[in-house]
Amino acid sequence: MLIDTHCHLDAAEFDADRQQVADDACAAGVQAIVIPAVERANFAVVRELAPRVAGGAYALGIHPLYVQRASDADLDALRDAVKAAMGDPRFVAIGEIGLDFFVPEIASGEPRERQEHFYAVQLALAAEFRLPVLLHVRKSQDILLKHLRRHDRIGGIAHAFNGSAQQAQAFVDQGFALGLGGAMTYERALQIRRHATEVGLHHLVLETDAPDIPPAWLHPPQRRNRPGELPRIAQVLADLRGISAGQVAHATTANALRVLPRLSAAILADGD
Repeated sequence: MLIDTHCHLDAAEFDADRQQVADDACAAGVQAIVIPAVERANFAVVRELAPRVAGGAYALGIHPLYVQRASDADLDALRDAVKAAMGDPRFVAIGEIGLDFFVPEIASGEPRERQEHFYAVQLALAAEFRLPVLLHVRKSQDILLKHLRRHDRIGGIAHAFNGSAQQAQAFVDQGFALGLGGAMTYERALQIRRHATEVGLHHLVLETDAPDIPPAWLHPPQRRNRPGELPRIAQVLADLRGISAGQVAHATTANALRVLPRLSAAILADGD
């Protein structure tokens, strides 16, 4: 069993064949897919999509790249949506939230302050409802951690993590698993590959971020990533660590279920 802990299956890139993509992933051994929201406009979309996917689950949140077009009313709407979703077994986390200091236009001044405001409010929401978070982490590790330390251990997944070894350990200490996906498959991704081999297997989960971050075999990068690529991504992790793909599948699945405790109910929902 494999779990794709981060897949934007609602993206427009899948409009033509979304169900086939999901079915192909299931046939390849991906038995759960977590679909994070990115803004108020797709809260209902991911909620309605999850039951149509084998092992489908969803998260609700406002992505840092969408903060500039969001309002405080959207944060109120998020709280209402989270409260309403607490009885839904397919709802597993607050996300995708976080900070992005890679994009120059939003890395300083008022845009950065706005990002931090939305992140802080959403972290408080996660703490209030005792939910983990799916964190967007781009050149923002230390500030993300600063805010996390203001709460009891929230935990969750540091998506597409590419920080230092010390920062990786700091996220682990906060109850996070590190998400590894297509970027790990490139030989030049030395930092990510170090995490893949040096971070304890107990702290790693798999993801695709489809349709984004295509693995090396889908190069050039304009080719669409899919959740069905996860078994080959798992094999790369197994090769890097010198263990079997089965060991990777067993460990990363257990890790995903640990850091996203509600995910077990989402998987079981298909059996009801």
